[in-house]
Amino acid sequence: MKVILTADVKGQGKKDQIIEVSDGYARNFLLPKKLAIPADSKAINDVKNKESAKQHKIETEKQQAKEIAKKLESIVVKFEYSSGPDKKLYGSVTSKDISEALAKDFGIEIDKRKITVNEPIKTYGRFSVDAKLYTEVSGKITVEVVSKEG
Repeated sequence: MKVILTADVKGQGKKDQIIEVSDGYARNFLLPKKLAIPADSKAINDVKNKESAKQHKIETEKQQAKEIAKKLESIVVKFEYSSGPDKKLYGSVTSKDISEALAKDFGIEIDKRKITVNEPIKTYGRFSVDAKLYTEVSGKITVEVVSKEG
């Protein structure tokens, strides 16, 4: 008997998977416990529609991430900081600072946990920072730190 799983079943398969099981197993265990539904044409069609909708959503999100990565190439996030006599900053530029500046100045929302600052930015200059935007899609953010005094 063909059934569609409504939950993960150990040793059988994952949710929304169509599997072939014995009639007794389906009638006496899977169906009464609502772990599966019979695989008729309507149910199979519903599963296929769900899968295609999920795939479409993934493609859309991936495309948006690629567009954001393209935008990030052309922008420079600028910070003005004060420093001591040795030209070291008071504090450092963090991924949280970069995330907030992107949202405020450019309207690009990137979670601070997805921005990777390889080594702490504690001096003036230009730095390149990685941003993981989506699975297999990442971008580079250019960060420029300048003196407040001029």
